[in-house]
Amino acid sequence: MIEPLGRLIARPWADVVTGMQVDSRRIEEGDLFVAIGEGEDFVEHALARGASAALVPADAVAALAAVASAVRERSRARVVAITGSTGKTSTKDILFALCAPHRRTVANEGNYNTEIGVPLTICRIDEDTELCISELGMRGLGQIAWLASFVRPDVGVITNVGPVHLGLVQTIENVARAKAELLEALPAGGVAVVPEERLLEPYLTRTDISIRRVDDAAPIPFRTNYTSAHQLSNTRTAIAVAEVLDVPLPKRSLDVEFSKLREEERELPGGGLLLNDCYNANPVSMRAALLHLAERGQGARLIAVLGEMAELGTGAPAYHREIGALLRELGITDVIAVGPLARDYGGTWVASAEEATAELRAVLRPGDVVLVKGSRSVGLEAVAENLVD
Repeated sequence: MIEPLGRLIARPWADVVTGMQVDSRRIEEGDLFVAIGEGEDFVEHALARGASAALVPADAVAALAAVASAVRERSRARVVAITGSTGKTSTKDILFALCAPHRRTVANEGNYNTEIGVPLTICRIDEDTELCISELGMRGLGQIAWLASFVRPDVGVITNVGPVHLGLVQTIENVARAKAELLEALPAGGVAVVPEERLLEPYLTRTDISIRRVDDAAPIPFRTNYTSAHQLSNTRTAIAVAEVLDVPLPKRSLDVEFSKLREEERELPGGGLLLNDCYNANPVSMRAALLHLAERGQGARLIAVLGEMAELGTGAPAYHREIGALLRELGITDVIAVGPLARDYGGTWVASAEEATAELRAVLRPGDVVLVKGSRSVGLEAVAENLVD
């Protein structure tokens, strides 16, 4: 199966591989090292670290997918695939916390949801794995269909549909169309877990799958170590999936360790608080983060360090103006806006994350509650890191 995909360098004593990596520094004994990009320069390093074999692929994406497909074919694990405009990673984190105590569960690291990250997740399935949870990201029409072709999910989850990646797909209707590719990939007897979303209705006509709609007003029957409204919405989605999987819910409480740069709370000197939510941003997630800031920081001075939102196509200025209007509605006047499109937020405008750091240090007072959020291209993680050093 592997040799037609490229050049294989195998240890003479190795007849099986036990995992797959594309970073030679992460190799453990028995792994297959797939040398993507400039990885061919690190083949010897991977073998020295104990790799059973190294593959120098002719087509890296095809090779990773083929290996993952072979692993999936051999596994009896149930696979849950999650996509959506926002909340994919957090929903995955919550679902993992619900399922791991009851099922031998594998879930993608961070937001490994691309044509590289998804195969790496599938290849973590071993003979004892009972459940695999994998995010599927969208870079355009056809992307989710491609990922689902080798993930072969039993349960497909769409968290929501919103204005993201519009530079690639142009309209929100096309966002829904792209997300719905996951529903088409489900096998007969599969289960779709979806929100009450008008734009998805044209894609919910299959009669050979079960459709579970998430009630976003349903009570959550246990305590959580988080309180933001959008995370509670993600929790309702994860609960619906757990019920489909016959996983018992916690009787009292649930503690979730969220992936990095997503709603991290860190204390600041003088009794202040940093809400570090700078992994990415779009109009839906930005609105949710600002509402959480207003709720979490009641009684304190609120500072919002907000980067521009990328990949919104020709409607980008209007979406940024909407966020500016929300800031005024919430009474958040201490705003540091970063990037050209962010001028419409109001407040103090700066061109870069470095300037934002300097501005924030100049105005920060003890007891302030600070939100840092923006598209990854703005690099606001540097603001958060410098603030707590």
